[in-house]
Amino acid sequence: MSGLRVEEQPDRLVVTLDRPEKRNAIDADLIAALHEVCAELEARPRMLLLTGGTDGIFTGGADIAQLRDRGRLDALAAINSAAFARIRALPMPTVAAIDGPALGGGAELAYACDLRVCSERAVFGQPEVRLGILAGAGATHRLPALVGETLAKELLFTGRRVDAAEALRIGLVNRVVATPDELLPAAHGLIDEMAKGSALALRLTKLAVDAPAAAHPQLDLVSQAVLFTDEEKQRRMTEFLERRRGR
Repeated sequence: MSGLRVEEQPDRLVVTLDRPEKRNAIDADLIAALHEVCAELEARPRMLLLTGGTDGIFTGGADIAQLRDRGRLDALAAINSAAFARIRALPMPTVAAIDGPALGGGAELAYACDLRVCSERAVFGQPEVRLGILAGAGATHRLPALVGETLAKELLFTGRRVDAAEALRIGLVNRVVATPDELLPAAHGLIDEMAKGSALALRLTKLAVDAPAAAHPQLDLVSQAVLFTDEEKQRRMTEFLERRRGR
């Protein structure tokens, strides 16, 4: 896939942004490749680990040369935002592993994932207003949901950058590791923890959490009804009771 390296594992897909000569800038070809990844994970649901690798750059954002030449019809086509929304809506949980800058559209790509792990040299920022545009690929609604409206407005209005320590403090990331070498093991470890659960329960939990408030509690009740009749639930609860009796 253009601009991506993809590694298939039994329970996860590891996708690495791979445009080092362009600081992993997000161009039209990379967006097309992300759509291919989404199609694969929609057809065969697994968890996703999305990373820029550990060379000190997640992504510097959208390819400015392409962005400068886009017109109003390109904006209405939702080129980046449609791909990021598709990532957000994937059936199984997604984890972004961020080393170095995640700026502009790169930050929005990270926000589209369910969870984020970063190294101490990670930096997040939305510089769009300084380029004469707005953060139109998800930050205007995902960032307030992550850090609160007031702080999100400050970051979107000023373009101020957030380092790893602040990102952890404000809830923008789930975990920070000290060195780049620890980043991918930590991200895989988080996925390993999730993989201990029932795949169907994990999928329905994500669906419930991402649903609008008006869908609750009905969605929770229907999802639980499905899980109550699942063989996996019977097996796991039986094993739990047997272990407790053994103790």
